[in-house]
Amino acid sequence: MDYQITINRTNTVDEVEEYWTNEDYIELLEKFDYPDAADAEPSTLRELLFMAISDFEARDAAVVMLEYKLAEDLNEGQIQQISNDMFLDKVCEEYPEIGLHAKLFHINQLLFKAYNGTFPNAKATIIECSLAPAEGKNENELTKESILKLLNNGLSGSNLIKRLFDSQMSENAPFPEAEDILWDVKTTDNVNYTIMTSEYWMSKDDIIASEFGGVLEIAVDAE
Repeated sequence: MDYQITINRTNTVDEVEEYWTNEDYIELLEKFDYPDAADAEPSTLRELLFMAISDFEARDAAVVMLEYKLAEDLNEGQIQQISNDMFLDKVCEEYPEIGLHAKLFHINQLLFKAYNGTFPNAKATIIECSLAPAEGKNENELTKESILKLLNNGLSGSNLIKRLFDSQMSENAPFPEAEDILWDVKTTDNVNYTIMTSEYWMSKDDIIASEFGGVLEIAVDAE
């Protein structure tokens, strides 16, 4: 099926505040030994958390954050290793399991803000675009795999996704990694989409066209 793709806006951010809920803040405050967090005004929870975190060594705070969000994905040794690596590298870009990149980004950036730059600063890219079929309309929300394939013609040849997953992006091949490359996809009408990913995967400079065409085919699993 032929599509017309329009990139309406691309924004680079170093934090997604709405990722963290008031419930998260309350639970984290308790882990950082702040009493009666549940009784605090919701609007003050983030500031209180930063104050509580500042009483801890940065590495110890990283361990607490990693255990809170990734205890089911990482063992104790991995958490200890990542808590050390986070001072030197953007672990949320370099960790081999890309399915953990999004959570690592949110953890890293909260710590980056709390410690005024002690941790490396990572970025996310938010793209607002329309993906409209040339004929008819989208009855269902596009998958992350379909969205990435449709964006292919508008991306620079040096884009990391295109370099690492050339056949998946340009051919009728399954692309399961798309689920982890795109962190979040929102749409209300199956045409206009807001997409979030890491700047590591797709920066503003990677998008070289604002309007372009694309063809979407159904991927066939290899036998």
